[in-house]
This record gives sequence, C-alpha cells and structure tokens, in this order.
Amino acid sequence: MEKVKFQQVNLKDPFFTSLKEDYEGFEDWFQRKSGSEAYIQKKSNGELEAFLYLKIEEDAVTDIEPNLPADKHLKVGTFKIDAHNTKLGEYFIQMIVRVAIYEQARDIYATIFEKHEGLVNLLKKYGFERWGVKGCSQNPESVYVKSMTSVGDDLCKNFPFVHTHDKNKYILSIYPQYHTSLFPDSILYTERRNRDALIKDVSHTNSIHKVYLCKMDGVEQLIPGDILVIYRTKEANKSAFFSSVATSVCVVEEIKKPSNFNNLNEFIQYTNAYSIFETKTLRNYYYNPKTVVIKMTYNAAFNHRLNRQELINEVGLDADQYWGFFQLTDGQFNDIIIRGQIDESIIVN
Repeated sequence: MEKVKFQQVNLKDPFFTSLKEDYEGFEDWFQRKSGSEAYIQKKSNGELEAFLYLKIEEDAVTDIEPNLPADKHLKVGTFKIDAHNTKLGEYFIQMIVRVAIYEQARDIYATIFEKHEGLVNLLKKYGFERWGVKGCSQNPESVYVKSMTSVGDDLCKNFPFVHTHDKNKYILSIYPQYHTSLFPDSILYTERRNRDALIKDVSHTNSIHKVYLCKMDGVEQLIPGDILVIYRTKEANKSAFFSSVATSVCVVEEIKKPSNFNNLNEFIQYTNAYSIFETKTLRNYYYNPKTVVIKMTYNAAFNHRLNRQELINEVGLDADQYWGFFQLTDGQFNDIIIRGQIDESIIVN
C-alpha cells in the first residue's frame, strides 16, 4: 500500500469507471483534490485495485440527515476495492480505524450506495451502523457511522478495542518464519529491507482475523475474549535475550480441536481462510490430537518491541519458565502495554 497525492494517480485507470458512473462531477472533484493524499494499492500490472481517501472534519456534518453533531469526525471520502479473495477490505478497515485512533476522532462515517452490498456488509461487520442518508430522495446514499467512544462486546464490531476487565492474558510464541506474514504491522526494523518478500497480498496477511495452529500444552484452556501478547521467538544463531520480542496484542475469538470438525475438508476450509500454513501442513495438524486451532483478531502492534531482556529485567517475567505459552498477571500485562507504546485508548478496562 502507498500513500500518494491525487495528482500522482491516473484518473483514466479502469478502476475509476464505476465511481464516475455513480457520482456526477467525480472527475472535477478528483482534479480539485490534486494536492490531497490517498492510500492506494496496485496490481502487478500497475493498475489500481484499492483507493482510500480520508478526511478529518471538526464541525457538525450538515449534508447528511440526521446531522452529526459538532465534534472530530473521520470521513471516509472515497473507498473502493476490487475484491479478489485476499481479505484486502479487512486490511483497509484496519487502516481506517487506526487513523481514527491516531487522530482521536469521535467517530468514523462513510456514505455509500446500498447496491455495493459487499462493502456495506464489510462496514457493518466491523461496527458501522446505518445512521441516515445523504443526497436526493430519488437516489440517496446511506450513511454508516462507527463510534470510537462507545464500545460493546462483539469482537468484530468492537475492533480494534481490547476489553481487559476480568480477562485472562497470556504470552503466545510464534516462530519468525510465520510472524511477520501473519502480523504485518508488527514487522521488525531489521526485516524492513525484505518487506516485499515477507508481506504479500494474501488473506492471512491482510486479514483482521488470524488462525494459528500449535501443539503447546495449556493452549486448549483459552476461551473467547482472552488476550494474547504475541512473542516472536529468537532469530537463528542469535541470543533469545536480545532477538526474541513481544510485538502485538490479539484477542481470542474461537478455540477448536480437530475433533470439533466433521472431516478433514471442513478442517482445512476453516483453517485455510486465515492461516499461514499450506494444505499439507494443515493435514498433518488435523491428524494430531494435540493440535489446537486459535482464531484471533489482530488488534494492535507495539510501537516499541520488548525483547526478552526487558521482559525479564523490567517487567519481571520468569526467565526459567517455558516461553511458548504462559499466563501473565494483570500487572505484567499492563506494564507490557505501557512499554509497548500502543495507543492506550484501545484498552478498555
């Protein structure tokens, strides 16, 4: 994904055909925005496959009915994706809510014609509620709003907020070869030169939801709502003390065992949607009774990655315990969150 000025984008790209058809004067509007910035993603042939324009508004929004009261709003000005089964829409939803958090917006709103069912359903899944309409009565756009101050219990609608009260917190280790492809915003600085090789336009990278399979003791005790601090294990030929790092916060959605599926095909269909593992590896996991399937939401990447040295010397984690999977105290979790320098507004106590 790139952040570019409108003037750097080819308005003649076939990607814009439907927008020109839906919005009279779209080309004139686009030209007027020449100095504004948008997020884009391109196909391998250079044509666009996604375009996102965001705008902060701080007054009452009076061109929709009912009006939005005066406050700080993040407007999704233009949002289009050419869907191709890689969960690209989820990746852009992550971008939208993270901009809203950074800007400390009260809410996010988008206007969209109901005929775009896929995009409407995507917005609704992640907490956008129909607010009202914009435009003429003959062909109005619907207005969808996501509150950034009122959060509930639905993990998807609640994304990216993390409810911590009375929730268990754990460390979950992930091998380096899987980590960054699953958690792209948690890429290490040492990996950035290889970013294109590590982060690709595939479902398990783009998605808000992640599926990870393991056979570690104790993982089967996880329940929906439990919180996971993702711990990237050490680099080959390097000391774990310095190269193993805590990178991310996730929330458990579901825990399953192979026995919860009727057959191998059902197991592969479930795990393949969000997992990094190839079908052959998934098949091997299916036939191992110790396998645990963890489905989770990827809620936040730490701005500061805590290495094992800091986790032991400063947070107080036990150096001698098994570091694959273990429970954190509330105090340890809170210390990790503070040291990880994520926006504390996403943590709901």
